Amino acid sequence: MSTTVPDRRSRRRQETIGEILDVAIELMAAEGVAALSLSAVARRLGMQPPSLYQYFPSKIAIYDALFQRGAELFLAAQREAIAAATTDDVVELHLIGTTAYARWSMQNPVYSQLMFWRTIPGFEPSPEAYAPAQEALGVLQDGLQAAVDVGRLHPDAASEEGLAVFTSITAGVLSQQMANEPEATFETGRFTRLFPVVLEMFYQHYAPNRGKKK
Repeated sequence: MSTTVPDRRSRRRQETIGEILDVAIELMAAEGVAALSLSAVARRLGMQPPSLYQYFPSKIAIYDALFQRGAELFLAAQREAIAAATTDDVVELHLIGTTAYARWSMQNPVYSQLMFWRTIPGFEPSPEAYAPAQEALGVLQDGLQAAVDVGRLHPDAASEEGLAVFTSITAGVLSQQMANEPEATFETGRFTRLFPVVLEMFYQHYAPNRGKKK
């Protein structure tokens, strides 16, 4: 009996934490990411604010948990898309991974604002919350290195500079899409349709013969 009670309590605590985060996402979607109110979350859940503090002592703690949850969901979507690919062509795999990133971001705009844009003044994710986001960057860098290894890209493409260029141009396209056509799908978006073009520009800039005199 003594071994089952803590397990039950732990499960219930995790369920309550999940409920709090779900309500927080709903409120942020309706009122704005930075407008989250702990008292509003508590009211929606039918609890008193002091009870909520037993799970999250501050709004920043909720933002941190949501950042980690979003990063984990994003990483899973990225990996699933690549694992399901029926090609081993590095360019196509990059497009598949980029498409997964953009599609997930458009389907989850609240998480995207929290993770990819600084919408919360003073918020910085904790190392634990940021870990899956770093892992996602590692997946991207591994893909760039694979393209280097097979002679499709210059070694600079897999460097810190190359990673920064790749993330900047792809995030730029997504930002344009979400700012100008937030209701569009990935397939119908005026800007998301440009991802193959942007990827081709990246490959041209980091061509294997980069820096060689003609």
